[in-house]
Amino acid sequence: MVVCGITTAAAQGVTGNDADPAGAQQVQDVANRPSLFRRAMQDQNGIYTAPFHRRNVKWDLLFLAATGGLIAADKHISEELPRGHAGVSEDISNIGLYSMVASASGLWLSHFKSHRAHSRETGTLAAEAFANTAAVYAVTQLMTGRERPTEANGRGHFFQNNALSSSFPSGHSSFTWAIASVVAHEYPKPWVRWLAYGASSTVSVTRMTSFRHFSADVAVGGVFGYLIGRRIFHAHRVSGLSSGCHTSGKSGTTN
Repeated sequence: MVVCGITTAAAQGVTGNDADPAGAQQVQDVANRPSLFRRAMQDQNGIYTAPFHRRNVKWDLLFLAATGGLIAADKHISEELPRGHAGVSEDISNIGLYSMVASASGLWLSHFKSHRAHSRETGTLAAEAFANTAAVYAVTQLMTGRERPTEANGRGHFFQNNALSSSFPSGHSSFTWAIASVVAHEYPKPWVRWLAYGASSTVSVTRMTSFRHFSADVAVGGVFGYLIGRRIFHAHRVSGLSSGCHTSGKSGTTN
C-alpha cells in the first residue's frame, strides 16, 4: 500500500517517535531515491501539470475568478491602507520570512544531535518546498512583470517590469507559506498550525502594509506556497514519522 508517496515496505522499521537509528537510516535511504535532480524534475512536472487535471478545473476557475477580483480592487485596497508605518511593516515581513527559514533549518540541524528522522525530514521537505516555490515564483515574475504599488501611477500594470524584482507574486508570501505548509503537515497539532499559518499570514499582510505588494500578489503567492508545500509533503513523506500521514483503507490512497 502506498502511504503519502512512499510504500510502507520501504518505511518498515521507522518508529512513531523516530528515535530508532536503524529506522532513521532507512528513511535516509528512501529519501535518497531517486536522485535529487530527478526528484526535483518530477516535482516541477507535477506542479505545472496539476492545474490541468480534470478534478482541479473547478478550483482553477475559482482561483482565477478570485485573483481577477483582487487585481481589479488592488489599487483601491492599497489606497485605503495606512501609510505611516511602511518601514516597520517591511521589517516585520523580513523577520517573519527569516524566522521561518531559520526554524526549518534548525529542525534539520537538530537531527545531528537528536538523531530524529522526523526533524530531518521536516527540514529536508521544507527546503524542497522552498526550492520548488522559488522556481515557480521566478517563472511567474518573469512572465507577468507587474509594477509595485509605489511604481508609476500605482495601478500595478502588468508586463512592464519583466524581472525578478517585479510585484507578482510576492516572494515573501510564497516562501513563508511553503515552509509553513510543510511544518503544519508534519506536526499537525493545532498550536503548530496556528503558529505556522499565523506567521505566514502576518508576513503576507505586512507585505501589503509596507506597500511592497498588492493584495493579489500576496494572495497568489500564499496559495502557490501552501499548495506546493502540501504537494511536497504528500509526495515524499515517509509513513510512521508524523500523525499527519495516515494509512487509508484503500490501497494507494493518501490523506
